Amino acid sequence: MNDAFWFLISATAAVAIALMTFTWLVAKRLDNAGVVDVAWSLGFSVVASIYYLLGEGDSTRKLLICSMAAIWSLRLGVYLWMRAAKHHPEEDGRHAALREQYPRHTWLMFFGFFQLQALLLVILSVPLAMAASNPQAGLALCEWMGTALWLVAVLGEAVSDYQLHRFRSQPGHKGKTCQAGLWHFSRHPNYFFEWLVWVAYFVFALGTLDGWISIYCPVLMLFFLFKVTGIPATEAQALKSRGDEYREYQRTTSAFVPWPPAADLTRRE
Repeated sequence: MNDAFWFLISATAAVAIALMTFTWLVAKRLDNAGVVDVAWSLGFSVVASIYYLLGEGDSTRKLLICSMAAIWSLRLGVYLWMRAAKHHPEEDGRHAALREQYPRHTWLMFFGFFQLQALLLVILSVPLAMAASNPQAGLALCEWMGTALWLVAVLGEAVSDYQLHRFRSQPGHKGKTCQAGLWHFSRHPNYFFEWLVWVAYFVFALGTLDGWISIYCPVLMLFFLFKVTGIPATEAQALKSRGDEYREYQRTTSAFVPWPPAADLTRRE
């Protein structure tokens, strides 16, 4: 990792801190911490712009990796913004749970939480910075493989988000569990394909010297999805609102990797 790489990381850190401080001020004014998810997602578009404009790597590689990051970021950010705007002033269940844990110093806690998102924005963008700093001309096989995997991941995430949105938009489905499309094979297909995006960035980074170091990105994302703010918080909220129906869904359907549910496998036997 050369000086050009560390310059990009330093610039990103400064921008990320400023972005999340501004987001915290907006969230406090709206009294809705859910805007942090929107800012974090869209923040990668800002990071991609920094890496493209300031990166000293090969122009073709920069254009490809930064376009990948920006497209993913804008799609997810706009989707989350539309969802947050629809439910405002109601907060996402994860943030409501944080409020309950810190009733006396809620917004001080959220300031630290928002800055943690700034830190994640920086450390998860390392494979992008590596690629944007790589001066070698021509794309390696692993970079083409990373691009192909990214296409599958972004398409899968977009489809699962659309299927969930379509299900929830029908009045008769209020309070029920979506089990249509990809949700028939996984309780969290959106999380699975989200994680696959980070695997794709890691594979792409393997075309750069020391790119293997970025393996921590998909590993860290997997940890957050399974142990922190992803699946545990989402399922706790689902059990609270949907009860036995969701328990049955848990019993029969894969939590993460899309897989034929138990009921389908039993019928085949």
